[in-house]
Amino acid sequence: MLRYFQIYALLFRNSLIREMSFKANFLLWTVVEVLWFLGQVLFIDVLFSHVDRIGDWTRWQVVALVGTHQVVAQIFQAFFYVNLTQIPELVRTGKLDVYLTLPMDSQFAASTKQFGMDNLVNTAIGLSITGFALFKLGIWPTFSQLLLYALCVLLGVVVHFSVMCGLSTLCFWIIRAQGLVYGYFNLFNIGRYPDSVFHGSFKLVFSWLIPVILVANVPTRVLTQFAETPWTGIAQLALSAALLLGLSRLLWLQGLRRYSSASS
Repeated sequence: MLRYFQIYALLFRNSLIREMSFKANFLLWTVVEVLWFLGQVLFIDVLFSHVDRIGDWTRWQVVALVGTHQVVAQIFQAFFYVNLTQIPELVRTGKLDVYLTLPMDSQFAASTKQFGMDNLVNTAIGLSITGFALFKLGIWPTFSQLLLYALCVLLGVVVHFSVMCGLSTLCFWIIRAQGLVYGYFNLFNIGRYPDSVFHGSFKLVFSWLIPVILVANVPTRVLTQFAETPWTGIAQLALSAALLLGLSRLLWLQGLRRYSSASS
């Protein structure tokens, strides 16, 4: 594990150098993400000008939910998103050969090559909005709550990584899987809505099979429902993350058996 941490530190350094070589691009994408995020907050303000609550969610709880959704999504995008979207092209062109010859796990190499610095800036903005929402709610989380919140956010990132990595790995069978990959990315927005608005088979699918509803709702409930920690939701999120991560690993190993290199 120490060796992989050292390798990733080098990858992070190279990504940082690349980001700072194009400062204008870095600033532009940061501004775009901030404006998009502010648009979401404005939508909440308009919505709650007509209603007092959504299910059991109050206005500032929903703001905290949107902030947490921003945190999970931006961490995932910072560390994994660009890399995972490139996997189908690596397989199609045979460029995956380079990763297979490296003295490290090929899945690790293919999914961690690049890093997005602007996404970390937007993660900080999401945390700031969440903190402000807690202030408006009059909630002061304990240290244990903050640790549990951080764990749930990490589990949410694992869910996003596992699902998107699994979809990218399907390119070993169907060649072009970009549509599936970008389609899942569009499902991210489901996670910013309170779980109370979902019902029936839709909620079943996106809480268990593709648990995008859980990734932001569970950590937000950890902070805002301090009187009753949602242990059931936490357990469901942890189980989903573990199963999906294992499935993505299995798909990767099976996919490599079908891979035809550029020379074959």
